[in-house]
Amino acid sequence: MKVVVLGAGIIGVSTAWYLLEQGHEVIVVDRQKDAALETSFANGAQISVSFCEPWANAGAPFKVAKWLLRDDSPLLFRPKLDPKQWIWGLSFLTQCTTAAFERNVEQLVQLGRYSHASHKVLAAKTGIEFERLERGILHFFSSQADFEAGAAGAEVMRRHGVDRRVLNREEVLKVEPALAAFGANIHGGTFTPSDESGDAKVFTQKLAQLCQARGAQFLWEHDVLALSRQGDAIDQVQIASLLTGAKQNLKADAFVAAMGSYTPALVKPLGEFLNIYPAKGYSATLKLKKPEAASVVSLLDDTRKIAISRLGDSIRIAGTAELVGFDTNLNSPTAKVRCDALVRRYEELFPGVADLSERNYWTGLRPSTPTNIPYIGRSRKASNLWINAGHGTLGWTHGAGSGLALAELMAGRRPEMDFTFYGPKA
Repeated sequence: MKVVVLGAGIIGVSTAWYLLEQGHEVIVVDRQKDAALETSFANGAQISVSFCEPWANAGAPFKVAKWLLRDDSPLLFRPKLDPKQWIWGLSFLTQCTTAAFERNVEQLVQLGRYSHASHKVLAAKTGIEFERLERGILHFFSSQADFEAGAAGAEVMRRHGVDRRVLNREEVLKVEPALAAFGANIHGGTFTPSDESGDAKVFTQKLAQLCQARGAQFLWEHDVLALSRQGDAIDQVQIASLLTGAKQNLKADAFVAAMGSYTPALVKPLGEFLNIYPAKGYSATLKLKKPEAASVVSLLDDTRKIAISRLGDSIRIAGTAELVGFDTNLNSPTAKVRCDALVRRYEELFPGVADLSERNYWTGLRPSTPTNIPYIGRSRKASNLWINAGHGTLGWTHGAGSGLALAELMAGRRPEMDFTFYGPKA
């Protein structure tokens, strides 16, 4: 087939790769100059099967209410006159039960396992280097109550077959000795040795280059304007050059919508509703003054809900979520508070290790669903339109598997995992 993939983040490029593997002709469209320049650009760098608990759980409503007035809170919800935000929020509340939490965890673990296996094969086959560290992910806790809750969460993950181990303080410091300066504040942790970390932007851009070498066409700096439907199928997509304004229509046998938070607006005119809302996330990337004193194991700081990952001679601190719509401003008072909080926390954990004079801040819109489960499958409104969107904070974790799974579905095969794919009911 001839397939047009809309979006060149980790999800779109992974999908393009696996479609090429199956012998299809592939065109990828993106409004940026290169792959992975939006949501995949500077994320937390973790490939985390173990830490995939949905945001929605029994305690979430109370925490969100407590955080409402704090600009530096891990999850910031600022109500707006936005029906999409309210629909998403009300749907989120319906998922804040123990039964829904368990059900959603099972789905995310299934996709995570499948994706991590796919990623390992893909990395080995391509030989892409992306500051990869296969050292696991260490989640540490700064209070006894949080540690006990974390241990209970680890038990949930173990029930689903994830090797997430509960550690005392001494065991935490043995896994990552660089935490010694903060050690007195650590009450324990959990550790999954099979998880890993690496630079999603570097990986995605190199994979895009390999796709091009295999014959894929990338139309950079082109805006996706609209899908055109004839009967029960999409016959073309209209795009426009951001450099010249020239419009063109791309015809194909199949189309893939992988535009992150912007996917719902693209498919809405077809009558397709995707409950995806952008969660504004932040990161800071710092050069290391003392690389020998910095952590090498990828970390999760439970108190601040941030990820810390080593990328060569730099460190990436990422986290927080802000449900404020399509705002990517880094200069607002709230954004400055949240960015500064990331760096301040790193300095508390690792005093004097990073160069604080050059702070590379980033923000991106994570395409989040109320369940944290993405939409992967065939459109309910057009027989040749496929959806691969809504991965939230787990796009890097689920990228390879989501791309492979969608390519398999498009070939009429059932991916080898117990996952509820999106699409028309049989």
